[in-house]
Amino acid sequence: MWRRRRKVWRVIRGTSHLPFIAQAQRHGRQTAVVDAQGAFTYNDLLDASSRVAAALLAGREDLHEERVAFLVTPGFPWVAAQWGIWRAGGVAVPLPLNSAGPELEYFIDDTGASALVWDAQAAPVLAPIAAARSIRALSYEQLSALQQAESADSHININSERRAMILYTSGTTSRPKGVVTTHANITAQIMSLVEAWEWSANDRILLCLPLHHVHGIINVVSCALWSGATCQMLRRFDANAVWDAIAGGSVTLFMAVPTIYVKLIAAWEKASPERRALLSQACARLRLMVSGSAALPVSTLRRWKEISGHTLLERYGMTEIGMALSNPLRGERVPGSVGTPLPSVDVQLVGEDGVPVAPGTLGEIEVRGPSVFLEYWGRPEATRVAFRDGWFRTGDTAVIESENGVYRIFGRTNIDVLKTGGHKVSALEIEDALREHPAVAECAVVGVPDAEWGERVAAAVVLKEGLKDGDVLDLPSLRAWAKELMAAHKVPSRLVVVDALPRNAMGKVMKPSVAALFRAGGAGDSVA
Repeated sequence: MWRRRRKVWRVIRGTSHLPFIAQAQRHGRQTAVVDAQGAFTYNDLLDASSRVAAALLAGREDLHEERVAFLVTPGFPWVAAQWGIWRAGGVAVPLPLNSAGPELEYFIDDTGASALVWDAQAAPVLAPIAAARSIRALSYEQLSALQQAESADSHININSERRAMILYTSGTTSRPKGVVTTHANITAQIMSLVEAWEWSANDRILLCLPLHHVHGIINVVSCALWSGATCQMLRRFDANAVWDAIAGGSVTLFMAVPTIYVKLIAAWEKASPERRALLSQACARLRLMVSGSAALPVSTLRRWKEISGHTLLERYGMTEIGMALSNPLRGERVPGSVGTPLPSVDVQLVGEDGVPVAPGTLGEIEVRGPSVFLEYWGRPEATRVAFRDGWFRTGDTAVIESENGVYRIFGRTNIDVLKTGGHKVSALEIEDALREHPAVAECAVVGVPDAEWGERVAAAVVLKEGLKDGDVLDLPSLRAWAKELMAAHKVPSRLVVVDALPRNAMGKVMKPSVAALFRAGGAGDSVA
């Protein structure tokens, strides 16, 4: 493990210019990106990003880590904008599509962005923000019309330790924090996955994820373009468009969040028998299909295996560390687990005292290595608290299974690990069990404060469509059913039925919003 980490680190530290430029130059005439406008080569990407860099520099020698926020629809222009910011010496701040004005204002103000880059779709919401703050604004459409810039970044010596990007945490447990990664961090994250998942220039991946999270930016786009592969980019997720792309036969990898797989399953089930057979055959030809960013229900994993022939590869990561754990590309993938540490990543589980725990014992995941982020932007105290003796404290609880050494995630330490009646229970484990109920389509489990029990187990449930008349789900019947599957202290004592669970852009359930359902006037059934 140590030898592998040193190998990656030497590559990173030895780079004085941006390594992805050298990688792209190796693949010049190969197709880099395919989007709604057509196919673009690596040379096209180098030319376009050079124009963006020249426009941002506007005669200056270097942006010296000025933050440049950009809101561009997924496609070739998005990549050109990101690369152009980096080539100009700036820090890229990708903004989320479909965000309200106040959310965008928060990201722009928090980073102190000196410039905004947008496309025509984003202009109406960003133009007033830029004007109110006197921030320099650049339209990508205008940039693309400029004359070819001559080696706009050839004279900039961009050290690998420079800040490169700020991504914001999902905000599922607190106000979003800006996570700062350096060029060295990003390179390490990419190289670890390229090695583990055996990326090559022959690969073609389909992107249908938002581009303001690690999953889409690093795991999909960056790994593809580092490897000389082709990234086919959809503007947004559409189940039928994804199936059509897979049916086209050229896609070799696919990565998505569990909610996307659920929607793909639903679309497949609505198709004709002939269409189903065609889609399943096309799916089986892919070499790898990955699920991440949220816990994958075992029921979804099983159904996807039935449809596609693939056992989805589950992995674990977060904004601050990139990916840390992964089931193997080759070898057994254990349902409900996230595998073992990736190349160049050190992982340990520790107790509340910070001492490593034995296999089979719950502990908090801590991670160290070259892929771990530099700092939380403008929050030195939060950065200090996030580390212990050089290890990043993820706030996620897991166990290493004694029999096979794989990690099984129990959830966020302060959200998904409930303390009820002296027992520690995993909300994720209870959710997996509840999804087996014939009336339950989706569910989320939280802890509700209780004077006697510490926390009560509370479940928010979305019912399946097409239930027969008289099919209802109430707390007594749910409890009677659940007691056949789990210990009594894990069985929910609070229940609320909702039309939909609150989720963020990556499909993660917003647990604080779920908990609020039970605090709002005692919503839902309950037992004493």
